[in-house]
Amino acid sequence: MTTFLIVIIALALIFDYINGFHDAANSIATIVSTKVLTPFQAVLWAALFNSVAFFIFKDHGVADTVAKTVKPDWVGPNMMVVIFSGLIAAILWNLLTWWLGIPSSSSHTLIGGFAGAAVAAGGFGAVNSPIILKTAAFIFIAPIVGMLMAFIMSLWFLSSFKKGWTSKIFSILVLIFVAVFLYVSLQTDPAKLKSDYDSYILNVIMFSKNFKWILLSFILVTMAVFALYLSNMNAHKANVWFKKLQLISSAAFSIGHGGNDAQKVMGIITAALIAGGSITNISEMPNWVPISCYAAIGLGTMSGGWKIVKTMGTKITKVTPFEGVAAETAGALTLFITEALKIPVSTTHTITGAIMGVGATKRLSAVRWGVTVSLLWAWILTIPISGLLAAGIYYIAILF
Repeated sequence: MTTFLIVIIALALIFDYINGFHDAANSIATIVSTKVLTPFQAVLWAALFNSVAFFIFKDHGVADTVAKTVKPDWVGPNMMVVIFSGLIAAILWNLLTWWLGIPSSSSHTLIGGFAGAAVAAGGFGAVNSPIILKTAAFIFIAPIVGMLMAFIMSLWFLSSFKKGWTSKIFSILVLIFVAVFLYVSLQTDPAKLKSDYDSYILNVIMFSKNFKWILLSFILVTMAVFALYLSNMNAHKANVWFKKLQLISSAAFSIGHGGNDAQKVMGIITAALIAGGSITNISEMPNWVPISCYAAIGLGTMSGGWKIVKTMGTKITKVTPFEGVAAETAGALTLFITEALKIPVSTTHTITGAIMGVGATKRLSAVRWGVTVSLLWAWILTIPISGLLAAGIYYIAILF
């Protein structure tokens, strides 16, 4: 490896670490604000499951999408400088928003910086427009999906507690859906089977590839079974159980966070390795890349991001354990689905939307919409500001 390539890889891992403590609030804000875990326990819990994502997300679809944000043939020999400039811009913007306590998207910062430097190097044609447009669209789609899912889940739990038959029917339908979904997703291709041994090996492979769906199904089954018995509990007992369930929901969201955000840095490192001639495509990505990326984001999460935790956990709406479970589960569902679709969404936007969703079930005034509007402006401005910053850095870096 050249010295410049090593510098870029180091910067990418530094960004991944910063991403971890910048976005720690995504995973721990609700569980800290509900006092289910102390801040120190929460960051350890989130960091553990950030790293566990390495064993679950094996297709690296989001990484592939990010790596293809820029067209190398348009940028030419300056590709390494483009990646370098994008990373510097992303690091600077992430540190600034962290310092100000603004939960902006690390994902959009990285993609905006990468794209902005590419435009400076090769014009607007250097950017893969469909990827950028899809990413920009999910600035609005991801929080809306998270909000709707959290709103539905909150109503589901509230209806269960009030002993309504609607929630029981819904719970049974969820269980049926999970059973059918697992049956279909775990099917193997009979044409590939030659013997009982082959069948066993293939089933193990299929199981590992579908483990994320098995995990998600487990979470849905847990919530559905709990909802069925919720009507038999008093408020105190239900609250105790919601605190226990929040450990599961926050772990699931942390897995989604690690799987989504670490892959974006994997994509940047892969693009640098391809530009440096070390590999030719993402399928040749060495094992040390995902291992180091998941480790970096886990260590970053352990460092925490307390200013953003305060914004996420208390300023948007007051969150109870019941609402924490609903928000985190909805966020996890959104992240798992978008990862399967290979869409690099913002975990920050997703969980913020989910928190607004649970707040809206109480009453619309329970959500501090003034704070939300300020956050929305930060989200909208992240990609263009990161892009302009990266373009400026590129023009300076190219002089050397």
